[in-house]
Amino acid sequence: MATIELSRIAHTYEPDSDEPVYALKELNLVWNDGGTYALLGPSGCGKTTMLNIISGLIRPSRGNVLFDGVDFTDLPTSKRNIAQVFQFPVIYTLMTVEENLEFPLVCRRMPKKERSRRVREVAELLNLRDKLKRPARKLAPDDKQMISLGRGLVRNDVSALLMDEPLTVIDPQLKFEIRRKLKQINEHYGLTMVYVTHDQNEAMTFADTIVVMNDGEVIQAGTPQELYNRPETTYVGYFIGSPAMNLIDSRYVDGRLETAGGSLPVPEGVSIPPDVQTLQVGIRPKYVRFTDATTPETLSGQVNMVQELGNSRVVTVEINGEKIRMKLSPDTTIPEREVRLSLPEEHICLYADGVLLCRDEDNVCLSVPHQPGSEAEPMG
Repeated sequence: MATIELSRIAHTYEPDSDEPVYALKELNLVWNDGGTYALLGPSGCGKTTMLNIISGLIRPSRGNVLFDGVDFTDLPTSKRNIAQVFQFPVIYTLMTVEENLEFPLVCRRMPKKERSRRVREVAELLNLRDKLKRPARKLAPDDKQMISLGRGLVRNDVSALLMDEPLTVIDPQLKFEIRRKLKQINEHYGLTMVYVTHDQNEAMTFADTIVVMNDGEVIQAGTPQELYNRPETTYVGYFIGSPAMNLIDSRYVDGRLETAGGSLPVPEGVSIPPDVQTLQVGIRPKYVRFTDATTPETLSGQVNMVQELGNSRVVTVEINGEKIRMKLSPDTTIPEREVRLSLPEEHICLYADGVLLCRDEDNVCLSVPHQPGSEAEPMG
């Protein structure tokens, strides 16, 4: 096991260009020993590049990779004791399941008795024990991916398990079960796990700490609850959550927030800086409610669409061209005509030029975009 630190890491695939484009812009991160992490973001945001720098498949253009404080930047993958699971299963098709799992231990000349014990233990954990004697090529894709995972887990010298969208080939009904298994593996072995995905549901249900990325940068790192309740930028607010956070254009007029369909109070403790170009009120759909009140704190509009999701309803209300989504229980009565909406102040996030404005009681004022500091900061 190891604590992994990325110190002032940056990478470009165009090192000889006069104006190189950086797939990964300078950042500092620490992956704590035994933690579960998810790198979350759209295709091309730098997730896989970061993962391959950790594993040694890529040498960064700048910066250093440290394992427990020791500089591993120039060491090859074979010297880092990293287990990596790729998007598609990598197995030895001419071997049985047992031989696949055993192979890394044979290469390390582990005694046969200890090899057999480790293989049985991992096979039990991954529900492969009844398949040990079967040819690996004849198994379903999800079982093949479990073999790939098992080859990393069977080793007792692994510093971290790196997974690059490992559930792509898995049947959707099995994904939840496999993520649950990964959590059990983390608890059982204490492995540091880093999981790359573009699927927020996978990230939220797997990781203790999620690193949201875009355009080669870390936008915000935090727990699933932190990213959901207090996204530091409108990008994170829109990217996390289903439906995404409502973002309502507003103007600061006479101490209030003027929006389409009404006005709202400025959240208590929030100060609006001068020269702000754009203001947006952010609120999660689950917190928006119908109301009979006609106070200045309510907005009026008309129901535009109702989506039935079985365990919930997503209602879209149009307010002077602005659309606000609500997530309601399936038995909620939906008015047919004009409606009024309540946006509870305690659940409102106010954004200036895309960045969350702090409240006085916040520990950190979020008046500037999240940027990695000059020193690496542990996540979680």
